[in-house]
Amino acid sequence: MIPDKVGPYRIERKIGSGGMGTVYLGQHVDTNQEVAVKVLPASLAREDGFVLRFTREIEAMRKLSSPHVVEVFDSGVDDDETYYYAMEYVDGVTLSKWIRENGRMPWKDVIEYSVQICSALKAAHDAGIVHRDLKPSNLLITKQNKIKLLDFGVAQVFASSKLTKTGGIIGTAEYMSSEQAQGKRTTKKSDIYSLGAVMYAMLTGRPPYSGKTSMEVIQKHKFGQFDAPRSYVPEIPHWLDEVVCKCLDKDPDNRYPDAHVLSLRLKEIIKKVELSLQDATSADGPVAGTDETVFAGEHQQEVGGTLMRDLVRAEIDRSHQKPAVAQAMDNIWVLIGLLILTIGGGFWWYNTRSSVSDQTVAISAEDEVARLKKDFGLNKVSSLRIQKMSDTHRFLHLARSYYKMGDTVAAEKTLLNLSVMIQGQPEHQVLNTAIQEILTELKTENISPKQNQADNDSLAKSSLEQAKNYLEEKKKEQAISILLSLLRLYDGDSQAQNEVENAKEILDALNISYQ
Repeated sequence: MIPDKVGPYRIERKIGSGGMGTVYLGQHVDTNQEVAVKVLPASLAREDGFVLRFTREIEAMRKLSSPHVVEVFDSGVDDDETYYYAMEYVDGVTLSKWIRENGRMPWKDVIEYSVQICSALKAAHDAGIVHRDLKPSNLLITKQNKIKLLDFGVAQVFASSKLTKTGGIIGTAEYMSSEQAQGKRTTKKSDIYSLGAVMYAMLTGRPPYSGKTSMEVIQKHKFGQFDAPRSYVPEIPHWLDEVVCKCLDKDPDNRYPDAHVLSLRLKEIIKKVELSLQDATSADGPVAGTDETVFAGEHQQEVGGTLMRDLVRAEIDRSHQKPAVAQAMDNIWVLIGLLILTIGGGFWWYNTRSSVSDQTVAISAEDEVARLKKDFGLNKVSSLRIQKMSDTHRFLHLARSYYKMGDTVAAEKTLLNLSVMIQGQPEHQVLNTAIQEILTELKTENISPKQNQADNDSLAKSSLEQAKNYLEEKKKEQAISILLSLLRLYDGDSQAQNEVENAKEILDALNISYQ
């Protein structure tokens, strides 16, 4: 139910909602100033954890002064004991919605927006605040193409009392830093990592890591390797590719020291590209198609005549042609088949290289089996058939079997866990690279964004509302039970992501572990 009035503000309509409150469009009754009013629901205001978080968000935003951070005007508790604060109303679209509707963003726009985000982060860091939840849905693009950062609900104010458990994981999985994924202390470099993930999403239309569940994504932030943005979008400048990869380094010491330095590096890219174009033009005139291929869409008039230009053009055309072998390799199970053949061939060579070696291995294996069977009170060693298939070979077969049965989730989990286990082992480097490619294909295969939309909307949303009603009725255990069940069923489901995040925020405020 939409209230008619909150504090001194007339409410016109609902703008959005989250786990920490609902946002309405309102007007001040005296000045007619248009504002966005964020309200903490009465059902949550009875819990101290929610009130403390809500108050901390207001305090954090009041400390900031930046054209790229939403400004707070007023806050308080009205006669109905409703906690609220009024902030600048931004008529625009979230970055997440822009990406969903448009896909990749031109690289020059990415730089422009990222520099603005750096300005917002610098203001926060200078005020002693780490945002900790920087993501596309917390960034608004105005009609004047300006970025506004909002939602400091999980921000950490330096030297403030902690409202979350030690070692707890706070943030949104796809955009959290590697240290957040490990439950470690966050710093301003954690926001640099998250900004790198946001830039990655703007450039490629996808986050650097994704998975069926939040825990899978968190594992990837801790141990996984992402594909460089240029592997998806070859036309972006390599300098920008390097900046994004540096921001996403798992070691905070290897990232940029602060948002200001990062903004300087981003601005330099434009100058480097312009100098490169000037050098190319002065050396031999503009090359037809070069800017379009390397510098993302700036068209210049074609000038013909030189052998060098024709060679460059031919090389560009050739680089865009996909060989037949490469087309065949697009099939993920062709890749798995080749992997299995390769591993099988290796074992065939190993098993036939020396009869003496075979006998030694067999005896060693038999002795080990005998010892184990003795430990378990089993005496008939001859009854055990020794499996000579390697573990990596076996798990690849297992993943393929899951896939054939239609259980893509189990197939992906098997490959992901295998990848984590062989991470950092030189002898498995090629195998791990191939597994990452297969996982990427599995995630993009047969994706139907609107599939089961109605069911998800109905069950996830109604269950979340039921949990909130239970909290209002002080039936805390029933509410927690519903919220935990919602996470178990929907965590990783993109169609119910809002409900999942809301449920997590409520459980965090209640100090309930859901990991």
